[in-house]
Amino acid sequence: MRANAAEQIVTDGDRKGRKASKETRRQQLIEATIDSLAKRGYSETTMADVADGAGLSRGIVNFHFESKENLLVATLQYMADEYANHWGAALEKAGPRASDQLWALVAADFDRRICTKRKLAAWCAFWGEAKSRPTYQALCGARDVKYQEIFVSLCAALKDEGGYVYEPESTALGLCAMMEGLWLRLMMGDGLARETAHEAAISYLSSVFPAHMTLQGPKQGT
Repeated sequence: MRANAAEQIVTDGDRKGRKASKETRRQQLIEATIDSLAKRGYSETTMADVADGAGLSRGIVNFHFESKENLLVATLQYMADEYANHWGAALEKAGPRASDQLWALVAADFDRRICTKRKLAAWCAFWGEAKSRPTYQALCGARDVKYQEIFVSLCAALKDEGGYVYEPESTALGLCAMMEGLWLRLMMGDGLARETAHEAAISYLSSVFPAHMTLQGPKQGT
């Protein structure tokens, strides 16, 4: 019985090792895909480029993803999950006040874990293809709607508290568009630094919500 138990432990360990190896390989390939999208763009990225970038054989790419489209969908899914989890955690950590939550969401967009040139370039590569690829729209569409709804809700709450005269929907749209524009400027590499882009977003917040925001952060007691 001891021998059988030992054999079972070895078998379970082998299975866990193979599973970990599979997940590790997939992640390596996804990271290499992000690198290639940032360097070459969407159309010029090939499975061979990804394999070479990951330091793996081309057969490994085919084994895990079978096609370039599957690889790109998996990469977009990973990036969308990472982004949603990131801003979701920031929102939860901010606490119940609308001003703190909005400040945290804006700050999350310029966090160095998310806001890097390679990731922004990869996002832009996918954005350029989204119009003609319903799969890409489906992957991110529902999350984009939820994200926008949160901004509308926060703008509405701040309007009620501060007596502002803006329309929450249009203000939220303008805020999100401003942040996307700063991401685009950062991706273009025209000398704009991530910290400077974040400061510009903060300046926008303080001008739109003067009763709640300063350049240093949300006002206390509002």
